[in-house]
Amino acid sequence: QLQLVESGGDLVQPGGSLRLSCAASGFTLDYYAIGWFRQAPGKEREGVSCISSSGGSTNYADSVKGRFTISRDNAKNTVYLQMNSLKPEDTALYYCAAHFTISTTECIYDYDYWGQGTQVTVSS
Repeated sequence: QLQLVESGGDLVQPGGSLRLSCAASGFTLDYYAIGWFRQAPGKEREGVSCISSSGGSTNYADSVKGRFTISRDNAKNTVYLQMNSLKPEDTALYYCAAHFTISTTECIYDYDYWGQGTQVTVSS
């Protein structure tokens, strides 16, 4: 069974850092683009970042550029989201999602498989 499990969410002070992980089981991530999304209470879900299957292409929302970095380790079947200089407005439930693709350079898709999310709270 195809499954994505996020971890690494926590309560952190403004200016702090967290690294989220998205681990896949039941399939290999080699041919999947991966996206990170977030949803804050009362707001719509928004795309945060994505990475192509090869890891060679990435994309970031303007609100996180320069602060967040997405990466992947296909040998560990895991994708990461390093989040630095966190702000209260980054508080949300963070999800990862996967999309099967033969492209090694694209990552903006309608994603098919979703994890359950991990909570990030930025507060003093």
